[in-house]
Amino acid sequence: MRSGFKIGRIFGIEIDIDWSWLFIFFLIAFDLGTTFSQLHPDWTGGVAWGVAIITALLFFGSVLLHELAHSLVARSQGIPVRSITLFLFGGVSNIQREPTSPRAEFLITIVGPLTSFILGILLTLLAGVSARPIDTMTGSASIIAGLSPLSTMLLWLGSVNILLALFNAIPAFPLDGGRIFRSILWAITGNLRQATRWASGVGQFIAWLFILAGIMMVFGVDIPFLGTGLINGLWLAFIGWFLNSAAVQSYQQVVIQDLLHGVPVTRLMRSNPPTVPSTITISSLVHDHVMGTDDHAFPVVDDGRLTGMVTLADVRTVPRHAWDTTTVRDIMTPADKLVVAAPDDDADDAWNRLMSRDVQQLPVVSAGQLDGLLRRRDISKWLHLQSAMPSAMG
Repeated sequence: MRSGFKIGRIFGIEIDIDWSWLFIFFLIAFDLGTTFSQLHPDWTGGVAWGVAIITALLFFGSVLLHELAHSLVARSQGIPVRSITLFLFGGVSNIQREPTSPRAEFLITIVGPLTSFILGILLTLLAGVSARPIDTMTGSASIIAGLSPLSTMLLWLGSVNILLALFNAIPAFPLDGGRIFRSILWAITGNLRQATRWASGVGQFIAWLFILAGIMMVFGVDIPFLGTGLINGLWLAFIGWFLNSAAVQSYQQVVIQDLLHGVPVTRLMRSNPPTVPSTITISSLVHDHVMGTDDHAFPVVDDGRLTGMVTLADVRTVPRHAWDTTTVRDIMTPADKLVVAAPDDDADDAWNRLMSRDVQQLPVVSAGQLDGLLRRRDISKWLHLQSAMPSAMG
């Protein structure tokens, strides 16, 4: 289920905004508005807050450029990219599968921090040129106070992009620095799973250092380069918690793909799943097919061909009083809009489709005929039998 909204496409890549982005956007805009008002008492309130909002928007535009660099290089390496999502911690590219080689991962990863760093240098230089020949990198309050709205905005954006590049260079998997570290380990060991385990371990260690430093800051300890204080400490600890969770999940995902690689869909699919025709009513679907079973989705088959899929979620969209007059055809997802798999597809590719589209099952189809149903829970059951990862599948 989508947890945000789409704002458009760039180079065919969907750009999404998660609802959590609104919180961090308003937080940054508020902080900038307060700071600009204090540093520039000669500015009117409208100017200070207007510059703050534009600066916050341009900051996330630079985050989008960072992720777009990752995505375009990934596509140049033959790896599909479905979307880019802006969220609480910045942005993430929805790259559909792991890179095929250490070199590909290195190229895909390094371009992000390089983009941010180059952008930061250019914006900082522009801030100096647009103001006067001063040392804008000092960032002193007196210098900032003497800058125009445009120069102030450029200086802040330049500085924050350089910091973004440096932060992403930290070797804490799955940050860019951690992925670069993994690509090096992968090149040395020749084993993606082992390289991911080591990189994930380093990432978790660094994440716990962040959490510990954040807790110390909450209790008044002044950490070099980070400072002290309740808000800063909680934010750093929250970032550490997020990095730790992401490192664990990233390793689990690689293990899952490793276990599923080379396993055909036909081995894991449910053969001869229960089906329904499109002409029956919702009442018949519920009472004759849903009740008494644990099935939540039914392929819709007419004259031997798959014509769609109907789920309990579809049923819930119909008022109870309309069940007797509404047919399955009225609420099903048509076959041409379904995500499907072929019997000989790799199970890891099918798993990626299930997860990226956030669906619970894939019809397995060949030549328009339904061969079976690949359910997420069936894959999970198989994975549980293959490994001791009780929480890997979610």
